[in-house]
Amino acid sequence: MNTRKTIHDISLLGGHPALDFVNTVDSRGESWGPDFLNSYTDLVAWASRLDLIDDKERDTLLVRAGRSPSDAEKELRQAKELREALNRLFLSEFDESPVSRDDLELVAGMARHAQLQQSLGCVGGRIRWRRADAKDLAAISTRVAQSAAELLTSRDGRRPVRACEGPNCGWLFLDQSRGGHRRWCSDKTCGSHARVRKFRAAEAN
Repeated sequence: MNTRKTIHDISLLGGHPALDFVNTVDSRGESWGPDFLNSYTDLVAWASRLDLIDDKERDTLLVRAGRSPSDAEKELRQAKELREALNRLFLSEFDESPVSRDDLELVAGMARHAQLQQSLGCVGGRIRWRRADAKDLAAISTRVAQSAAELLTSRDGRRPVRACEGPNCGWLFLDQSRGGHRRWCSDKTCGSHARVRKFRAAEAN
């Protein structure tokens, strides 16, 4: 991965917002980092890219963060706690490791908060759940948690989440390939690097 990238241009390869959230750490392989979420502004920029918030909500959250930097910093820490809990939970699908009750409770608590902000309404002639406008600093985290909970509980209807096998990656993704044998977050990056290493190892022998 290119460590000079920022939250504004990192790749979105997870196939789901919750996985792209976990992937806001550049490397989870042999080394860790860098972290692309270095401020609450970064968190807002990421959520805007994933359409978790609209432009109006983005502006509202940025104003609130500017008025209370300490609260924004606290929310950023909580968002990162959620991110690491999600990483462990989704990795349990990949390596069949035990599921942490603490991680589940953290996600469930945030997801419930998002659900309480919803109301039933008529959208396009159909009755649907509608979420309230994002007005508090925790809105992004709770929406991510709700989305993640839906993905976690849909396990029987999809392939398991996988982790990129690149030695210095570890990004998570949904394998939506035809054969179900995807190994890399991106064939153009980690996949290409792996083939180069394999070729050079063969030459050395």
